[in-house]
Amino acid sequence: MSKNICVFCSSSDYLADKYYEAARELGRAIGESGNHIVYGGTNVGLMHASALATKQAGGRVIGVIPELIQSKGIASDYADELIVTEDMKERKEVIREKSDAFIALPGSFGTLEEIMEVITLKQLGYHSKAIVFVDVDGFYSALKAQFDMQYQENFANESFRQMYVFVNDSKEALDYINSYVETDQIAKWD
Repeated sequence: MSKNICVFCSSSDYLADKYYEAARELGRAIGESGNHIVYGGTNVGLMHASALATKQAGGRVIGVIPELIQSKGIASDYADELIVTEDMKERKEVIREKSDAFIALPGSFGTLEEIMEVITLKQLGYHSKAIVFVDVDGFYSALKAQFDMQYQENFANESFRQMYVFVNDSKEALDYINSYVETDQIAKWD
């Protein structure tokens, strides 16, 4: 059965080629595996690279874009479904509802905010979906170190390490998602 895989990532058009290649590789892998992409609905940055590659590989593209961003003229013109939301809050809610799993490619503040929200919601017991960071060329090594510090200093329970995984490439990401089994996990105050 196909899955709707959310990809959070950069909207920048000024990155090193390795990041666009990783986004295209992930998009191709999503499409070739019979899955679909749910993403921010734009035609810029890694978002565009991953979504277009999914489409070209036969996958369905579901874009979710707020009215304000759509008004900038950067909405996808190839999405199979383009959902326009009132604001970012609604965009994130729609993306979460439509997605069976979440992947974070490299990105900036928006990417981090989006993936941290799905981790937090999983921690609180609102969902039990797979969460994957694709650590392109060590991009997320500092974040992994920050997470380690949170565990070492008892700001987070060690059991929460199971809520997400860091992988090196799209193959590992999809292997993890395809073998992932949603289970009831211990929520923060259980």
